Amino acid sequence: MKRHILGISFVLLVALVSLSFISVAEAEEFHWGFKPSKNGEPVEIGEPLETLMHKYGAIYKGSPEKKIVYLTFDNGYENGYTETILNTLREENAPATFFLTGHYLTSATDLVKTMIKDGHIIGNHSYGHPNMARLSADEMKSEWKKFDDKLNELTGVQRTYYARPPEGIFNEEVLKVGNEAGYRHMFWSIAFKDWLKDERRGAQYAYDALMGQLHPGAIILMHTVAQDNAEAIPQFIKDAKAQGYTFGSLDDLVLEHEKISPY
Repeated sequence: MKRHILGISFVLLVALVSLSFISVAEAEEFHWGFKPSKNGEPVEIGEPLETLMHKYGAIYKGSPEKKIVYLTFDNGYENGYTETILNTLREENAPATFFLTGHYLTSATDLVKTMIKDGHIIGNHSYGHPNMARLSADEMKSEWKKFDDKLNELTGVQRTYYARPPEGIFNEEVLKVGNEAGYRHMFWSIAFKDWLKDERRGAQYAYDALMGQLHPGAIILMHTVAQDNAEAIPQFIKDAKAQGYTFGSLDDLVLEHEKISPY
């Protein structure tokens, strides 16, 4: 009977310790989010994220003093609208960064080559789109390197330098290991629900979401799977320009960031 009680006690202790470890792991995992900008006010993410961003040179917005915005797109798969978006960017002379996955590289190679030909930056969204915060350091590096190797094989581009975690899920280790592997993490300060390919809300929805959150230094996240975005972007760019905004690249943003916060 005594052994039975001791056995039960040991099992409970192991369970409690396991739950403790799970709790610690969950506490270290961040899901990127913020209160959307209104009236042109810059987004604030608060602590502890501000300290983490600064510590590892990660960026989510530019200078609040300059009416420059930065277009970024996350591409996991093709839905027929990226070419239209690329045409618009070309016509408006607006640079962008496309954070791609391995699937997109191999399934939409011609579009990737067009992005590069047009002068856009290719970002690393991982090869297989996993939860990066749940990976070991070696597994993280493997995801980024596997993507870069495939990019080099298909396009000749040697490697990427900007990374973005799938679904915005990360922890401090992701940022730290990313730095060690030569990547700077790029987040965003404008986003809206636009990643469901079969959920059509209309161009006005996308346009209003973009204009309503517009603020100086904004890094804008969109997904090219959305027809709403393809239809809204031309007018958005024109109207943003009419308000005095210009469109910069993440390379421009990094150079500006270096002056303020050494990486």
